[in-house]
Amino acid sequence: MILDPNKQSFSENYKLMIGSIVPRPIALVSTVSSNGLKNLAPFSYFNGVCSYPPTIMFAPGRRGYDGLTKDTLNNIRETEDFTVSIVSEKIGKQMVACATDYPPDVDEFEISGLTPLPSEKVKAPRVAESKVSFECKLNQIVEIGDDSPGAGFLVIGTIVIFHIDDDVYRDGKIDIKTLKPLGRLAGNSYTRISEIFDIVRKVRPD
Repeated sequence: MILDPNKQSFSENYKLMIGSIVPRPIALVSTVSSNGLKNLAPFSYFNGVCSYPPTIMFAPGRRGYDGLTKDTLNNIRETEDFTVSIVSEKIGKQMVACATDYPPDVDEFEISGLTPLPSEKVKAPRVAESKVSFECKLNQIVEIGDDSPGAGFLVIGTIVIFHIDDDVYRDGKIDIKTLKPLGRLAGNSYTRISEIFDIVRKVRPD
């Protein structure tokens, strides 16, 4: 089957993408508005960019029903910082509670029951229940598309502090079996890591 995305709606393209780009890591992004209102929201269009300087990206799309930008993006534009907390199995339901489009004056920390902790170098708090969190300074925002529903933005941030629980830190690495991160699938579906196997690669050819 060959499908032309220009002949489909954004929602049809979206379904194909979220059903095939799987599993996706989840960034639970915390921000603060210029007047001090906290916001917490999950994003699964999320990944690393490079490690020197340590840089991550996530992509907050325009809202599908009206094309407006999300509170997370608006806050980052105002304050130029944010935190990313990695979502483990234990906080999966609380994370989903933050995914609703609440008005800007609603604190998703209170809605979800998650605990805000002060950060070291940024204004936005981090999630106490998360085993791994990053404090990030904004590098740049790249706009993709126009102001239509389904268009979006690429937010690139530089990690200025790592917060890692001792129980997931092993010899300079993250113990993924202890971290137990959730992966995002399509619709309301998620996945957990149930089996790990190695495939050895050569850094350079013989």
